[in-house]
Amino acid sequence: MRHRYTSPVLALVAILVFSPALFSQNTEPQPAVAAQAEASTPDLSGLWIRLRDKGAVARGYPSFILDYGSAMSPMTPWAASKFKTTYAMYHGDDARTVLSDPIFQCYPPGVPRIYLMNFPVQIVQIPGQVIMLFEYDHFIRRIYTDGRPHDKDQGPLWMGDTIGKWEGDTLVADTDSFNDKTLLDRVGHIHSDALHVVERLRRIDRDTLEIEFTVDDAKAFTKPWSTKMIFQQHPDWKVMENVCEDNAGFVDFNKKATQGLKK
Repeated sequence: MRHRYTSPVLALVAILVFSPALFSQNTEPQPAVAAQAEASTPDLSGLWIRLRDKGAVARGYPSFILDYGSAMSPMTPWAASKFKTTYAMYHGDDARTVLSDPIFQCYPPGVPRIYLMNFPVQIVQIPGQVIMLFEYDHFIRRIYTDGRPHDKDQGPLWMGDTIGKWEGDTLVADTDSFNDKTLLDRVGHIHSDALHVVERLRRIDRDTLEIEFTVDDAKAFTKPWSTKMIFQQHPDWKVMENVCEDNAGFVDFNKKATQGLKK
């Protein structure tokens, strides 16, 4: 029921209290403005998988392994010394040493190595976040685009702490706070806890996603280096179940193989 104000004073109070013009001065974003901002954000959503690397085959590696090739900067003496050990995991006389790779003990692969696992990744966008759902061990990576700074209270992380921002049609993802326990690839290249990775994700066309990343680690490399990966969209695919613990037989296999050699 509509109220009538017989007093001019009451009428003035009603105008001041209930005026839509006054409400429009609050700090909350208006629906039309928020909708316009969402509509202007580039759409990276979809289910993507990295294209096979033909160059890796030419360098003597299987097509699903990428060793970054000539993109990598020279290693520092500290990294080169440690690389001798990690390289031997994959190229030594005892093939079982490959199981020393942390991923075979169900540890996270880190960034950018998670892109090399050759499993699909689904990108989902919501206000303030770009979420990456990896089929590989169902890792979830959140890229916060709401303007927050890096969280320095989390300590060293396997996958790092990631924040992002939009530059035109490109999502720039900035990741730091890594631990030093992961490898950069299946060739054995290492990094330190000073690792800093910047990714630039851009949709080239409807079915093609480009990710250019820059690796900056002054302890491990003499200068920053960059390379690109190309992903293809598969809208008819879905993220399947993949649980690392189901594959924990790698460790058991190593033990049984060792015991077999001792007999």
